[in-house]
Amino acid sequence: MADLLVRGLDDGVVRALKARAGAHGRSAEAEHREILTAALARPQRRSLAEVLSSMPDVGRDADFERQRDSGEPAGVFD
Repeated sequence: MADLLVRGLDDGVVRALKARAGAHGRSAEAEHREILTAALARPQRRSLAEVLSSMPDVGRDADFERQRDSGEPAGVFD
């Protein structure tokens, strides 16, 4: 594993890191690792089939059928 040294951090950032680490019951170094991992981890790619199957059922197929154009104005604002 590699080491990472971050220089020139604002004192407020360091205090916030230590406070967050304490709230999570871990060291500032472990908290720093967790923050970097969460920020840089790529979400797992889903297949097209998974994406399509996760779409909600929003109606019947008939709701999306093409309507014949009668040539008259639609009367939307009547």
